[in-house]
Amino acid sequence: MKIIGLTGGIGSGKSTVLQLFSNLGTTVYVADVEAKKLMNTNKELIKQLIALFGNKAYINNKLNKKYIASIVFKDKEKLKGLNKLVHPKVQEHFAEFIKKCNTNLVIYETAILFESGSSTMCDLIITVVANSEDKMDRIMKRDGISKQQILDRMKNQSEDNFKVRKSNFVIRNNNLKDTKIQVSTIYDLIVSIPES
Repeated sequence: MKIIGLTGGIGSGKSTVLQLFSNLGTTVYVADVEAKKLMNTNKELIKQLIALFGNKAYINNKLNKKYIASIVFKDKEKLKGLNKLVHPKVQEHFAEFIKKCNTNLVIYETAILFESGSSTMCDLIITVVANSEDKMDRIMKRDGISKQQILDRMKNQSEDNFKVRKSNFVIRNNNLKDTKIQVSTIYDLIVSIPES
């Protein structure tokens, strides 16, 4: 089985690229989605998050995402603390997910592939990049947040250049037609690489 890491900055269009790979029959794992599930269901993690953020971290036994986001995007130490608790749990969950997979290609998608140490699990890495205007437009439409909030979030992610240097493939996500061609080409290349 090949594990492909898919990453890119906020608003780069990772979800679109992931959907295109999924359409080609690739099994996908979205670390952010699974992390949120674990933060709502894993009793040990819930206790640790309450210890880190206080009782406001949960409302009616549900993760208070807005409250936590308002803290971590302004406090790097709290963000580090959050990642230190959540990412090992996500990696354990992914290891279990892989055991149950009957497929030879899995894409592990996360914005913080390198920062979380998850890149070490991957055989190959793809980074999605887009120009700044497209990123801003996508995030504002998707999340309904201000430019300042977007900039606060961008500050907590590695620069595209850093990710690109550490990647095997780069997808320039500027228009859907070109992105589809890039995904298809990369998919064909990956499946043609013999198992090591």
